[in-house]
Amino acid sequence: MNAVIPIPKPHSGTRISLRSSAALGWQGFGAELVSVAAGVHRIPAQPHHRVGIHVGAPVKAHCLCNERRHVRLQSPGDTDVIPAGLDGQWADDANCTIFSVWFADALVRKTFEQMALRASEAHIRPQFQMRDTRFQHLAWALRAELEADDASDPLYAESLSTAMIVRLAEGAPALEGKRSKRLAPRTAARVVEFIESNLEQRLTLSELAALADLSVPHFKVLFRQTLGVPVHQYVVQRRVERARALLLQGALSASQVALETGFAHQSHMAHWMNRLLGVTPRELVRGATSDAAADSQRGGALRLIQP
Repeated sequence: MNAVIPIPKPHSGTRISLRSSAALGWQGFGAELVSVAAGVHRIPAQPHHRVGIHVGAPVKAHCLCNERRHVRLQSPGDTDVIPAGLDGQWADDANCTIFSVWFADALVRKTFEQMALRASEAHIRPQFQMRDTRFQHLAWALRAELEADDASDPLYAESLSTAMIVRLAEGAPALEGKRSKRLAPRTAARVVEFIESNLEQRLTLSELAALADLSVPHFKVLFRQTLGVPVHQYVVQRRVERARALLLQGALSASQVALETGFAHQSHMAHWMNRLLGVTPRELVRGATSDAAADSQRGGALRLIQP
């Protein structure tokens, strides 16, 4: 499940990758923004599940999947779901852009097991032109991550992918209806302590949920109810606060602080500090230095006027 999935290659038709998640550290799932030329396209059966969301101007498409034919006008947001093991073929009458997302079958099966779905529900079925508002919001959020100059922590993308899988499940239960509404105080303390002790490491939803002895979908709900923010947001906030403290201490360079607090690089840290604190690392240090100098001058002036 942790292997990075290669981008599926078509057997025919021209596809140009505009953006890819290959270098973003996403594991068990991936995404790509693709420019697709008019004409016939064939993609053989893959070991992972594929979802294609139409972007841009409408185009007329002729599709074939699982021996089912479908002719439609493909509009922005229209979503095609191709489960693992099924090939696909379609013909577009004009160039178009597709936001393609794929999930490892092992990740999907693990998520379904954690949701305790019945056998009749624990699968992804092929769909043409699926319209699901909540799924579409999740897809656009993942696309924003793909296109961002400084993407969020991979934990955020993992949260989005898990939520998308839940939306694709047949008869998925409402997680908010679980009996327990919050993490037990001792469990919450254990999770928070683990996060604090491992901010410099790559954190995953699976390991955090395991600490609470919960499924990933249920853990995400209870964590937010307990801490007031989603898991990924809490982790980013704590990394920013840790980075601020280290920068003010002045013992490490900004690049070293970024590594010590789990950011991918210095500009990634600067992006989130500016977003959450309203200042860049350089502005933070410069402001602290100016304040210290002003305090020193005030102290000297006081000593001069003392009798």
